[in-house]
Amino acid sequence: MARLILFYKPYGVLSQFTPEPGAAHRTLQDFINIPNIYPAGRLDHDSEGLLLLTDDGALQHTLTDPRFAHTRTYWAQVEGIPTSEALTKLRQGIQIRDYKTRPAQVRLLDNEPQLPPRDPPIRFRQSIPTAWLEITLTEGRNRQVRRMTAAVGHPTLRLVRVRSGHYTLEGLQPGEWREITAAAVPPTGSPPRARKDRSRKPARSARVNSNSR
Repeated sequence: MARLILFYKPYGVLSQFTPEPGAAHRTLQDFINIPNIYPAGRLDHDSEGLLLLTDDGALQHTLTDPRFAHTRTYWAQVEGIPTSEALTKLRQGIQIRDYKTRPAQVRLLDNEPQLPPRDPPIRFRQSIPTAWLEITLTEGRNRQVRRMTAAVGHPTLRLVRVRSGHYTLEGLQPGEWREITAAAVPPTGSPPRARKDRSRKPARSARVNSNSR
């Protein structure tokens, strides 16, 4: 049975267990003491939110291979108030360096989402308003959300991944994790035609570890 860990990664934590030489950033080993598990994907050190970890290589592949179109939903606090034109560009795909992003689901949130405060907090400038976007992607390129919003003139100030597939941050606080025992995780998109999806629904959550550091 595959093991799946849902971890609420705090700001400033690297998505790896091994510290970087000479770096001051905390790592996953400061929060999770489970042998032989590895992140399925990553979050940059300056991003927060849901990080999945597993001990199963096939499951890790299913969660990270773009061909499965595994959805990831983010809340991004951006500088300024995006126009409908900017939102349309984000939805249709943005040219970033040598690639164009896939079409995305993007909406402007009516209210600031209820999130734990970030430590340290973002720097506010009274002369520049901010807004929150909900962005759902089916790919996970390096710093993609930040590059997308910057490309339409709205740099990201705070970024939180709130959902990965059908898993969410519900019930977790920064630094906490929940373990789920699963035979497999159903992909949110279709796998290649040559492969058959034989996944089953995961078991219910087993426990929540609240010993955040």
